[in-house]
Amino acid sequence: MLSLIKKRMSVRVRFAPSPTGALHIGGLRTALYNYLFAKSKGGKFILRIEDTDQNRKVEKAEAYIVEALNWSGLVPDEGPSVGGEYGPYRQSERKNIYRDHIEMLIEKGKAYYAFDTAEELSIIRTHYEEQKKTFKYGAHNRMQFNNSLTQKKEKTQELIETIPYVIRLKVEEGKTIKVEDGVRGFIETQSGEIDDKILLKADGMPTYHFANVVDDHLMEISHVIRGEEWLPSLPLHQMIYDAFEWTAPKFMHLPLILKPQGKGKLSKRDGEKMGFPVYPLQWENFEGFKERGFLPEALMNYLALLGWNPGTEEEIFKKEDLIKIFNPEKIQKGGAKFDFEKAKWVNHKFLEITAPKIILERFPEFLDYLPYDWSEKKRSDVYALLRDRLFLLNEFKVESELFWKDPKEYDSKVLDKILKHNPKKIISQFVRFAQEDIPVNEWKERIQKWNENEGLPFGAIMQSLRLAIVGNLSGPDIFNICEIIGNEITLVRLENFIIH
Repeated sequence: MLSLIKKRMSVRVRFAPSPTGALHIGGLRTALYNYLFAKSKGGKFILRIEDTDQNRKVEKAEAYIVEALNWSGLVPDEGPSVGGEYGPYRQSERKNIYRDHIEMLIEKGKAYYAFDTAEELSIIRTHYEEQKKTFKYGAHNRMQFNNSLTQKKEKTQELIETIPYVIRLKVEEGKTIKVEDGVRGFIETQSGEIDDKILLKADGMPTYHFANVVDDHLMEISHVIRGEEWLPSLPLHQMIYDAFEWTAPKFMHLPLILKPQGKGKLSKRDGEKMGFPVYPLQWENFEGFKERGFLPEALMNYLALLGWNPGTEEEIFKKEDLIKIFNPEKIQKGGAKFDFEKAKWVNHKFLEITAPKIILERFPEFLDYLPYDWSEKKRSDVYALLRDRLFLLNEFKVESELFWKDPKEYDSKVLDKILKHNPKKIISQFVRFAQEDIPVNEWKERIQKWNENEGLPFGAIMQSLRLAIVGNLSGPDIFNICEIIGNEITLVRLENFIIH
């Protein structure tokens, strides 16, 4: 008995996306908050696929969702691909369960069959609109329609067997529905404001509202953490719980992720217009955060702070740290602006603290264009030298070209600026160093000694060397570059500059 009580008291949360397309980062943040809360309480993180709307189901969307969660490090404890004792975890595979539970409500007098056609209701709805009124099918007019409340039992059975029907929730009049949301406090709604919602559709599939409540109860979900777009549905969900005489889980509705300008929900179109991803992984022709070169842990760090604040000045957290400090009471009510530059900065910080060897092992696709004959050490040295300049891993290709591409031309503005200092004469000294195999770490001291008689600005000397090796003034320390590319290539570039 004690173990049963303990089981019911344990934290169980679910992320329940619909497979109607790619997983948006707003959904990914919802998954993250569920995951962090579960792990901070020693609970379970469950993935449930809500695919009751078969008409909107998109092929490969479920596989994408699973892959995106795994890449993000939010691996479910239970779900379609990992199983669990509360399955099935796809709503399309739970039709018998919903049918059994809808019968329970009908027997309790909490739900009823409705046989009105869509065409009939459309005509009535149009009539209401013409009078600038909102049509509701509910307590005030349900007895005027064709349903099991207005038909005799024998007629109802005949209709059930011969024509399509839906099953509606029977909403009681004069009730006050009071529900507590963990982010926004108590919400009160009068039952008269809610119509008799459809619970089971004509195709035999449950609506989101009904399946959602039944599944959360049967899967023993302790906390429902979801987007604020579901906040208006909260009173309805509470009424379904009450109809079953079930205890509802605790609710938390998360604020929206807003456009960078702050007005409106962040959309795919915003990403297209402003040049940033809104999906964790590539979807069709839309590049994801992964393909841009985000470390998943960096993206999770940024998303965690997009609507939640730990209460400190610290901004960089590993997943283990987020789990330790995550407190849902610090979730903000207002929407959070998406800031791609800030997301890149967080990624930059993670690149700084991650060993080059780890990056090479985990993200080889961002370095696979380097010369095939390069050793692992050389690859690692190049990445380590460029790391402080990178905000995204996909920037590495352009930044690293100076190591494996000889300059074809030289920055004319820089060349004009140093021409009076005779850069070819300067480079001739470095040619001699290379020809004599003098170690690169001695070049600076030797060129300074040579310059004691020449009296040239040291900046002009260094610019000449950088121009000869790189072709412009960008890049990391020039002596480090020379050391990595090696004496032979360095000499070729120096000589090419002289004959240019």
